[in-house]
Amino acid sequence: MSTADTARTLPKGRTRRGDANDMAVASFVMGLVGLLVFNIVLGPCAVVLGALALSRDTTRRGRALLGAALGVADLIVLAVLVTANGTVSWSFA
Repeated sequence: MSTADTARTLPKGRTRRGDANDMAVASFVMGLVGLLVFNIVLGPCAVVLGALALSRDTTRRGRALLGAALGVADLIVLAVLVTANGTVSWSFA
């Protein structure tokens, strides 16, 4: 498929790089929120979106890397919580 064909399949005003930038930001936000709540889902999503953004050559490379790193941190927090008290959620009581 040529670039002219690819340009026709994307909605007007959208580019692959723009989509990659959006993925980088979404990865960062999911990784950050995942540290506090719902890390069992948001962690892997942050890792995947960060990797996809990097593979699509995002201009927000640092944000994609940080999002992927936060996603990995989410999974580490999940593993610690499961090991420490057998739950997948925070408990301060």
